[in-house]
Amino acid sequence: METDVETPPPSEIRWSGITDTGRFRNNNEDAFLALTFDAHELHYLGKDGNSSLDFHDFVFAVSDGMGGAKAGEVASKIAVEKITRLLPQSFQLGANRIDSGFADSLSEIFLQTHDSLRELGRHYEECRGMGATLSLCWFMPGWMAFGHVGDSRIYYLPKNGDMVQVSEDHSHVGSLQRRGMLNERQARNHPKKNILSQVLGGRSERVHPQIGRVGCEPGDRFLICSDGLIDGLWDRRINDMAREELSAKRLVDYAVSESGRDNTTAMLIEVE
Repeated sequence: METDVETPPPSEIRWSGITDTGRFRNNNEDAFLALTFDAHELHYLGKDGNSSLDFHDFVFAVSDGMGGAKAGEVASKIAVEKITRLLPQSFQLGANRIDSGFADSLSEIFLQTHDSLRELGRHYEECRGMGATLSLCWFMPGWMAFGHVGDSRIYYLPKNGDMVQVSEDHSHVGSLQRRGMLNERQARNHPKKNILSQVLGGRSERVHPQIGRVGCEPGDRFLICSDGLIDGLWDRRINDMAREELSAKRLVDYAVSESGRDNTTAMLIEVE
């Protein structure tokens, strides 16, 4: 998905992120990441804040782990931490070089994470079969580049236009919904909705991440979330709440109150 932008690139970014265990789980297998980086170093960010895009790029990501015992927690943390090792060398691809660089950089993050999780599974019985989703948004002046595997989601909320789900749910149910064979209610209630066709780690030898980019205009917002948020909020409610206030906590609290059956994580980002 691409959007051509005629206005000057935005120079400010605001964000809000939070994760909640939910009402019925004892541990949290979700993880989220917020960081800024340049060609030399990176810095982890707080769960809420604002900063300039003039000299640094920003990355926000959500991962939902799965596996026995504590393996899901380990998997999601590996997924978000792997990002920090590869991004600084990709700084300032910029709009002029984005075609040649961002896709390779994002693909490498996903492939290395997949290999690392599978390697742990081969050597440690308690990690066998563990996996994780990963939805990542990389902001640079004028653009948001994204990578995605699994059923966590990335939504694009343009200042002027309808909300769009940028990421594709990597599941049979997601495929049916994209082809118009299931509506939102049918997909949510489908008995096989949690069976994924792609996940980092797990038992699949190969993974094919979805890679793309979106042009950013001032006032545009993006939401990254785990499936726990989707379980508690319909798309219409997500659209309304995400536009009203830049508060991930408000979204997560509402989703947990409506469902809370799963760990619930959200990151809400606005370019200004």
